[in-house]
Amino acid sequence: MEQLVGDPSPSDAFDRIDTTRPSQARAWNYWLGGKDYYPVDKELADMLEQTYPGMQEIALHTRAFLRRAVRHLAEREGIRQFLDIGTGLPTVDNTHEVAQRVDPASRIVYVDNDPVVLVHARALLTSHPDGACDYLDADVRDPDDILGRAARTLDFTEPIALLMLGVMGTVRDDDEACALIGRYLHAVPAGSFLVVEDGTNVVKPQAAAQAEQLRDEGQVYSYELRTPERIARFFDGLELLEPGVVSVSRWRYEGEAIDGVPDEVDAFGGMARKS
Repeated sequence: MEQLVGDPSPSDAFDRIDTTRPSQARAWNYWLGGKDYYPVDKELADMLEQTYPGMQEIALHTRAFLRRAVRHLAEREGIRQFLDIGTGLPTVDNTHEVAQRVDPASRIVYVDNDPVVLVHARALLTSHPDGACDYLDADVRDPDDILGRAARTLDFTEPIALLMLGVMGTVRDDDEACALIGRYLHAVPAGSFLVVEDGTNVVKPQAAAQAEQLRDEGQVYSYELRTPERIARFFDGLELLEPGVVSVSRWRYEGEAIDGVPDEVDAFGGMARKS
């Protein structure tokens, strides 16, 4: 089974882990029911949950959105290459697992800049022998670095799915975020896809405003909550697939729940094709 060939060694990554500052990826792991977090991450997660009840529900729906999106790309669009930027900590049904169930030869590159994610990714994200997985320790704001190293694993003459779930909120300026996405899209050929999901402030606006106040006053985290219209700008110039930019709980919902279509949550996303 092919192991990840990402960059820093596990010991180097362990040396970089700061257990005194909260991590968004580790807080997300806590909401998903994982065990890979520190007390400071639980404190942040609990604080945000008090300010904005329902964060765990958002996390679970976002994970289900990832599964549905990757399965659609692999089964219906024939995509066999995935660049997953801001992947977060490994859980169940990671991108390569969903894609390689459709075609074991699928190739996936994961990107994150949290050293805890790196350690766990190197240990757990192993590819089917017919395909490949790589992990890059890098920041979404450095597309030249990411694209250059991703080319070790991905063929940029063939379609690639760019997955950006929960990561563009860390780039708070809309123009900067759109320009970054444009640089990634410029590097991939026609027939490639962009999948974006990010936190919004429209389902529970009062709670979202309180969370933003906590962010601005306490500096405990830095994340921009956008309206669906602002997220839709990321898809300008692309062919946006139905149902457009919607709550992740409702994007191509497949009836996972027994009580009908789920309520909207404050995380919206969509998928678009580059023509």
